[in-house]
Amino acid sequence: MAKNKDDKTAKSVVDSLGDYLKEQRLASRLSLRQLADQVGVSNPYLSQIERGLRRPSAEVLQQLAKALRVSAEQLYVRAGIVHPDPGHAGSVELAVLSDAGLSERQKQSLLDVYASFLALNERDSQS
Repeated sequence: MAKNKDDKTAKSVVDSLGDYLKEQRLASRLSLRQLADQVGVSNPYLSQIERGLRRPSAEVLQQLAKALRVSAEQLYVRAGIVHPDPGHAGSVELAVLSDAGLSERQKQSLLDVYASFLALNERDSQS
């Protein structure tokens, strides 16, 4: 059951991110095709992100932030990669995401392990 709840939370994060990206794209007066060209992704892929069907990598989020002239950190928060909570400074996540020596898969693996440690520590502190 917890898995289902986590899936729903992840889905709502992706939906929220997609809605926000579409809002920013329209405010910037860019077509889907224009933004996809600027970011270096396909038109269908960007459409899937906006509709909440795909979760973009940190690299794609960085390119979207640049093209839309919004902060990458804000997109990371909306994508659920960086936590806005005061208890989560986000410096670890941002350091991992900005490390050019790591592949996207390695970055995501490190972030997953870090998030699991934080969750474990939080659960232990509540016991």
